[in-house]
Amino acid sequence: MLENLTSAQLKKFTLKELLALCEEAREIIISTVMKNGGHLSSNLGMVELTVALHYVFDFPKDKLVFDVGHQCYTHKLLSGRVSEFVTLRQKNGLSGFPKRSESEYDSYNTGHAGTSVSAALGLAKARDIKGSDSNIIAVIGDGSFNNGLVYEAFNSMRLLGTNILLILNDNGMSITPTVGSMHEYLEILSSDMAHNAKKDRHARIFERFGFSYDGVYDGNNLESMISKLTEIKNRLHHESVILHVLTKKGKGYSFCEDDPEATHGISAGASNIKEYSNILGNTLVRLAETNKNIVAVTAAMTPSLGLSEFFEKFPERAVDVGICEEHATILCASMAAEGLKPYYAVYSTFLQRSFDEILIDICSQNLPVTLCIDRAGISGADGETHQGVFDLSFLSLIPNLTVAVPKDIDEFEKMLEFSENFNSPLAIRYPREGKASFGNTEDIVCGKWQTLIKCNGKYLILACGERALTIAYEAGERLKTSNIAVSIVNARFVKPLDATLLNGIAEKYIITIEDNMLIGGFGSLIDQYFCGSDKVIKNFAYSDSFITHGGVSELMKELNVSSEAVSDYILKNENR
Repeated sequence: MLENLTSAQLKKFTLKELLALCEEAREIIISTVMKNGGHLSSNLGMVELTVALHYVFDFPKDKLVFDVGHQCYTHKLLSGRVSEFVTLRQKNGLSGFPKRSESEYDSYNTGHAGTSVSAALGLAKARDIKGSDSNIIAVIGDGSFNNGLVYEAFNSMRLLGTNILLILNDNGMSITPTVGSMHEYLEILSSDMAHNAKKDRHARIFERFGFSYDGVYDGNNLESMISKLTEIKNRLHHESVILHVLTKKGKGYSFCEDDPEATHGISAGASNIKEYSNILGNTLVRLAETNKNIVAVTAAMTPSLGLSEFFEKFPERAVDVGICEEHATILCASMAAEGLKPYYAVYSTFLQRSFDEILIDICSQNLPVTLCIDRAGISGADGETHQGVFDLSFLSLIPNLTVAVPKDIDEFEKMLEFSENFNSPLAIRYPREGKASFGNTEDIVCGKWQTLIKCNGKYLILACGERALTIAYEAGERLKTSNIAVSIVNARFVKPLDATLLNGIAEKYIITIEDNMLIGGFGSLIDQYFCGSDKVIKNFAYSDSFITHGGVSELMKELNVSSEAVSDYILKNENR
């Protein structure tokens, strides 16, 4: 039914046919995500609401913005991408997020929370200036509704003088159950209360921003959603509306409904590889047993970051602020100012949102906050908005900040132990999975590197992090067949650099490898250090472009950060 379906055909469907369409969409989403990985429970909960939107509105003339964007799978199925859906999140296939370059139905690229209201207002203002009559709709979850950017957008509603429809998709979850005062406020609005006057009084807060509040409705009731959206479509000519709906995360698949937290994101294939997040959680629990000042902070990512046990054992020293990364950063800074030892665990891609607070609140005050940066480097199938390849570049320029990159999970544990008594800002960045163990884990000394292989040749590899060291070792093995020996150094601190080791390098050729952008990254710091010297330096890092979705290994090879690329460079240099 979905194959070759047009918008005009969809609008002629009976309710029975539309319900069948919903079930077909669910089946396709489940089978594809189970094979390719992706966001499952959030998309299953959005099926009826998305079908209703496509039935009532006229996309792509009307514009639809998804907050975060990971819940757009049904939208993709309804906009001519059914045959391509099997390629979801695969290299050169469909993105798991809205992507303007992919389809005219994707009106705005999203990937991080809290941006949809601002984006929708901008689209609406552009519509007004150009004199068109399209409708602008934003869909935002209750988890994203905690984000401060939403209220900055609300604050400009009357100033902009434009109209949008904001659909609040309330399923009580972000990745984990939604927390905070706004969530409690929404619970008041959505509960079945005897005194509706109280609900009406609370709902008036949205009117102060310029919205007419309309809720609460069952977002999984297709007939109800079509009726309500049809009514609101006529109102959008003269007012902005917040439509508050309740949906069931994982709707239609009991496995997801029973455990929406575990099925928010599904990985492709099983993995028995140990994750760095496990080491973070276990080590912090162990350290916190004796150090009563240790505090763990996260922004709606507790299980994914390995902190569930810490939150269970030390609830008074565990804080989940919701999707509010900037707030989390300042919270850590202020707690550190009062003598606590905060550990802020966050994905690399989301840490970008806290740059100003890291710079001003943590580092300008030289406060002992430890940033535990998970999913650093290429993260893979989530694409441009989630690749953690910028943190070394934007962190390395900040005064007072020490930046460390462990070579494996054993060294990561040592770095966490080191951090306990480190009295300045510290960032430790690491990938998701620990695949290698290089042994020989020395005690951590700030700014001191570790020579892992020493040869009397002319090539030295400075490798930063587990993936880079794996490439270095593999390149070394490949070169042995040509009787070429290379020295390998574990450059475990990007800032400060190990000046003593660098000044003592005898090799003429220095090769740097990192899982980061070249500009501003580790390689560029080495280039700068040896500027004007007779050293020949070759950098293996990512070029100045955004990295699309695909497998980690295949993307790294395509971007020329691989053992083949390193060994080929050395062989070509030898054969000149």
